[in-house]
Amino acid sequence: MKEKILMIVITFAICLGITGCSSLERWSKDVKSDLGGGLNREVNVYSMDGAKIRTIRGKIDIENSEKSDKVKFDVDGKRYIYYNCMVEVIEIGDDE
Repeated sequence: MKEKILMIVITFAICLGITGCSSLERWSKDVKSDLGGGLNREVNVYSMDGAKIRTIRGKIDIENSEKSDKVKFDVDGKRYIYYNCMVEVIEIGDDE
């Protein structure tokens, strides 16, 4: 049993050393968002010429696709999908 615990600790330490603390923090934030249905965010959507189309605030779960020009997110049970737009996502605190 002690050997298994030691192997788990060593594996975790190696992974932490390889990825670094910032990567681990980003990963934990992603997991928190996935499990919690999103994070408190402000999303600003801009057309390709820079005109702001929409601003949405709330607990938002975002899914982006690097293979297409699509950003998909859910807010208050509604799904938003934007194609060929620039999207700015800002995490906001619970007190804002």
